[in-house]
Amino acid sequence: MKWVKIGNYIFVKMKGKKVFLRAVEMTDVNMLYAIENDVEDWRYSDNVKPFSHFAMEQYVIEAATQDICTSKQLRLMICENNSDKVVGVIDLFDFNPLYKRAGLGILIIKDYRRKGYAHEALQLMISYAFKKLQLKQLYCNIAADNTISLSLFKKIGFQQTGVFKSWRYHDNVWKDELFLQLITI
Repeated sequence: MKWVKIGNYIFVKMKGKKVFLRAVEMTDVNMLYAIENDVEDWRYSDNVKPFSHFAMEQYVIEAATQDICTSKQLRLMICENNSDKVVGVIDLFDFNPLYKRAGLGILIIKDYRRKGYAHEALQLMISYAFKKLQLKQLYCNIAADNTISLSLFKKIGFQQTGVFKSWRYHDNVWKDELFLQLITI
């Protein structure tokens, strides 16, 4: 992680070999609008209706004015190092400073999947969560049939600790969702 000064502002810029993570900006509204309204990806979230462009603008304004302790979440944009293009988003959610835990979620835009971006972005966010936020554990919920995401999170060190039976309904079928945790010693 390194601190970057832009004008009068100083930001944490988490940078890896392929990607860096940065705060959400107003210029991201259209990208977030497209991501949140991609019906194909709703099966992995709790979305059941489209978001308006106005709602995305309001979300970005709130994200810029609230910290993780107030909003209980942190969304960062995943960008390619060599082009600054947004390739996805990564979230800490359900942030609980008392119990030192948070949920972790990631979405890579279809054209950028399977290029190592998710792995590196997760490592950067995990480092931030454990070192800067002093969290004890991170967790995630992944559909049992989402073998690519399961493999990715397990490769990073997450362990399956539970199963939510018939938790998600998609394509007229009830599907299990797995609960995974990464706990520091």
